[in-house]
Amino acid sequence: MADKTINVLCICGSLRKGSYNRMVMNALPALAPANMKLSEAPSFAEFPLYNVDAHEANGVPPAVQKLVDAVRAADGVLFITPEYNFSIPGGLKNAIDWVSRVKDQPFAGKPVAIQSATGGGLGGGRMQYDLRRAMLFLNAPTLIKPEIFIGNVATRIDASTGQITDQQTVGFIRQQLEAFAKFIEQHKAKN
Repeated sequence: MADKTINVLCICGSLRKGSYNRMVMNALPALAPANMKLSEAPSFAEFPLYNVDAHEANGVPPAVQKLVDAVRAADGVLFITPEYNFSIPGGLKNAIDWVSRVKDQPFAGKPVAIQSATGGGLGGGRMQYDLRRAMLFLNAPTLIKPEIFIGNVATRIDASTGQITDQQTVGFIRQQLEAFAKFIEQHKAKN
C-alpha cells in the first residue's frame, strides 16, 4: 500500500522570531489531520534581492536552491503570513520571485493554502488577495475555502506561550487543514 502521508511545507512570511504568524505556524501540527506532516521551510532571511543580472551572472544562490528543493519535495505549500502595507511582506515576495525564476519553477501545479494573522481587524485579507494573484500567475492551485484570516490576533493568541486561545480560530484552522488535505489528494488523483 502506498504511503498516505501528506507532506506540507509551511512558509512563514514574517522573519520576526516572536511573530504571531510563527506562533500560528508552530501550533499547526497539533491541529492537522493525522496523515498530514507539516515542516518549516528553509529560511529566506538571507536571500539577496532578486536581480536578473545577478541571477544570470551567478546562478541560483544555495539558500534559494534549498527553498526550491523543499517546495518541489512537498505535496503542498501552506503560507502563514502577515500583511505589510496592504500587501505581501517584502521578504516573502522576494523569496517567491526567486523561486519562480528557476528552471521548471516548483510552484506550478503545487497545491497551496494561505493563512494570515494581523493586529488589525481584517486579518490580512488584502495580502491574501495579492498572494492568490501571484499563485494564479505561477499556476499553483490555491485552496479557496475555508479561509483563515486571524484579525486582532493579540486577543486570540497568548504571546507569552504562543498558544491559540480562541477556540473558534482553532476550529477554523482544523477545518482548513482537513480541506487542504482533501484538496491535495484530489490534485494528486488528477495527475
